[in-house]
Amino acid sequence: MSQFGAPRGRTCSRSPRSRTLRSVATLTSAVLAVTVLAGCSSGDDTGEAPAAAQDNAPAKRDAVADGGTLRWAVDALPTTLNSFQADADGTTARIAGAVLPSLYTIDERGRPQLNPDYLESAQIVETEPKQVVLYKLNQQAVWSDGREIGAPDFVAQWRALSGRDTAYWTARNSGYERIEKIEKGKNDLEVRITFAKPYADWQSLFTPLYPKQVMGSPNSFNDGARTTLKATAGPFLLKSINRGSGDVTLTRNPRWWGQSAKLDSLVLKAVPRADRSAALAAGKLDLAEIDRSTAERIALALRDARAGRNGAQAALAHGPGSAITSSKALKSWALAHGSDEEKAEEVQAARQKNQKAVARYASEQDALAGFVVRKSLEPAYTQLSLNGESGALADERVRRAVARAINRQELAESVLKPLGLPAAPPGSHLALAGQAAYADSSDALGDQDTKEARALLADAGWVPGGAARKPAGAKDGAEAGSEAEKAKKAKTEKAEQDKKDKKADGSSTDAKKKADTASDEGLYIVGDDKPGDPRALPAPVIGAAGPENGTGILAPAPAAARQSAALLARAEALDTGAGSGARAAHSVTKPDRGVAGAYAPLGTAAPVTAPQAARALGKDGKELSLRFVLPSGPGSESLRAVGDRIVRMLDAVGIRTQVTKVSDDSFFKDHVAAGDYDLALYSWPASAFPATDARPIFAKPEPASDGSLLVEQNYSRVGTDRIDQLFDQAAGTLDEEESRELVRQADARIWAAAGSIPLYQRPQLVAAKAEIVNAGAWGLAGPRYQDIGFKKPESSKGAERNR
Repeated sequence: MSQFGAPRGRTCSRSPRSRTLRSVATLTSAVLAVTVLAGCSSGDDTGEAPAAAQDNAPAKRDAVADGGTLRWAVDALPTTLNSFQADADGTTARIAGAVLPSLYTIDERGRPQLNPDYLESAQIVETEPKQVVLYKLNQQAVWSDGREIGAPDFVAQWRALSGRDTAYWTARNSGYERIEKIEKGKNDLEVRITFAKPYADWQSLFTPLYPKQVMGSPNSFNDGARTTLKATAGPFLLKSINRGSGDVTLTRNPRWWGQSAKLDSLVLKAVPRADRSAALAAGKLDLAEIDRSTAERIALALRDARAGRNGAQAALAHGPGSAITSSKALKSWALAHGSDEEKAEEVQAARQKNQKAVARYASEQDALAGFVVRKSLEPAYTQLSLNGESGALADERVRRAVARAINRQELAESVLKPLGLPAAPPGSHLALAGQAAYADSSDALGDQDTKEARALLADAGWVPGGAARKPAGAKDGAEAGSEAEKAKKAKTEKAEQDKKDKKADGSSTDAKKKADTASDEGLYIVGDDKPGDPRALPAPVIGAAGPENGTGILAPAPAAARQSAALLARAEALDTGAGSGARAAHSVTKPDRGVAGAYAPLGTAAPVTAPQAARALGKDGKELSLRFVLPSGPGSESLRAVGDRIVRMLDAVGIRTQVTKVSDDSFFKDHVAAGDYDLALYSWPASAFPATDARPIFAKPEPASDGSLLVEQNYSRVGTDRIDQLFDQAAGTLDEEESRELVRQADARIWAAAGSIPLYQRPQLVAAKAEIVNAGAWGLAGPRYQDIGFKKPESSKGAERNR
């Protein structure tokens, strides 16, 4: 991730070696974007959640025609061809997947699988005194210049990414810094790698693998690989990048030793998502990820075609002409031919414009009937991020209250159910359903519960009507100054009196202290600054801070302090395996409503007499209001709809929001990464290696010398030492199951910290010509480029291929 200037917290890494993000976050609007929070679940259900099914029209290779050109939409042309630079994007990754070696690929369950095109075997051959991995390379594997793939390529990539040479401008190097040496094995086809310390995710290394011509010097790494690749070794070659037409052309590799690519060429076309419906209809694309509105248009086109309706009829049924009734048409005709020439000219222009829109829609619907929509769940999840650096959200009780106010199931269903996709909210921040490391740990935080949310807010001091109250004891400046001497004198007199009282009756003094403590509830100011204020606050105090049940009726026994301990106890249960302890902790988290009759009968509700504005929560004269930043781009409608639902859910517990809509270009860089928000919706991609790839996303921020925070990719700015420790332990053990269990423990603690709330796995919608096979919505897996193609004519009823 690029290092952006951050007024409230710097996104730079802790050291050059720790810039470790494998996949950058993308905005969830246009693809502005791992999931994981759920509860402390038993080991019995770990990894059992099914992955979403792929929808990519699988076909055997003998059913796929040889030849043809497939035009595939991308968001933009790549700014660099080097996947290890900070501005590498999705197009960079797609090109690398087709033209460079991937030693391991990801299967439909999100698991790494050895790629036999490049490796005969790869295994740990020694663990003592140090971990040693031996790669045996496919003897046919060669670069496009004819040179064998071998140890010199591995050495060059290690040296470039190890972090030891700062002349290399690398964005990530996780794992490479653990390597001690690389040497040739018994022959040129063996590569022997010795690690200085154990590394569980060693399979994540050297994918993609670049030739030594790219990695061998800082100049070729930093500059040369941005626009060209001196050698490649995949089923396709990089033929050209045409920035004028917005095309990247890949052609079949004549030196490829594996199964030959079915397509003659693969053209990646830069088409913004908002323009893809028109581009598909115009015959400019064969395959494209699309938004919901385009998917709905294709569904309508297919329905009309099956019903025998052409595009013109469709336009009158549900297109631009659907709003024209007989009476409106008659009135429009009359005005267009009336005596008022000025009005007639205006109406005639409007009629012509409408006719063109109807004709265009009709033509597009006829063309869209030749496509199908393939859908699955994308390997990424959308989350609500809570910026815990300062303001009200610096208090973990307020963050947990926000989380408990949100109905994640409702939000997931609102996005996924209309598309016919599974709508279960993610239970983990670190793995997706179907992956081996997946476990639902969301119980470490708890499900939606309005009463719990209000109790947490009350304990933090945010109560109805609190915005209209001054802090107890607050006085005007002049009055406070004049009272100073009186207070000092009173304090002295009180001390003397206390001594006398203590001698007379010590027990009465204790009772008075208790009474004073109860009357001071709600005075501790956690979020004294406005939401978004860059000034850092002191660490929040966990404990009694206000009315327990959020109704304004004083009640004893603040539950939030115990709930905080219970949440950590549930997470701790995963560390120790104490299942019964976790269950006991769960029972403690029920809100303690105090002793019936102590201040009001148990369950007594506050009188509902105040106007709505008075019921908003406040504290010491300030309203509880959070700044909710959302992208405003044309592809963000669904995201903004989710934001609207969240606003209503928070409003129901008294949390007000100030929604700020910003451009897609500035949303992530200027707001999320810079820390200029309280609440934000964005997505993280999934990883087959969460111990490595997720650590910088949840690492505890560290203070820098200039007073800012070093946050890596932890844009919620919430973390703990224990979470960091669990990630380090998971990455450092060679026992796969132990590593997964440590990842699950880390996830439970991430849930308990309530810095980010996974809401739903992102839908993956792909428009494809009906005759395209082995391409579409791959789910957790990646594409196998050499198998993509068109059905043979005999199996596609004569459908023409685009040659």
